[in-house]
Amino acid sequence: MKAVSIKQPWASRIASGEKTIETRTWKTDYRGEILIVSSKSPEIRPAGYALAIARLVDARPMRKEDEKQACCPYQRELFSLVLEDIREIRMFPVKGQLGIFEVELMEFAKRSLRNDI
Repeated sequence: MKAVSIKQPWASRIASGEKTIETRTWKTDYRGEILIVSSKSPEIRPAGYALAIARLVDARPMRKEDEKQACCPYQRELFSLVLEDIREIRMFPVKGQLGIFEVELMEFAKRSLRNDI
């Protein structure tokens, strides 16, 4: 499954549905289901875990009107990764990486994805 690492507290804000746009200095052509993983640094709990699944529907230059959904001020050099259908899951450990990366789901992780919290 495709995944993206996000620093805390932003990863938890996405999992809760408060934040629906993640900003990055890069864009991606990928669209579809994506696992939201909390980075190990900073060490804000939960760190190093899959927290949610979302659908990545767009990756476009950031707009001024994205500020509220991105939980950050507008910066013209950033891209907005637009997330929909965000669903919290039972957490399981994941080693994060840069960019969008592939996570091999073991059986306990597959059960976590099927069984919402």
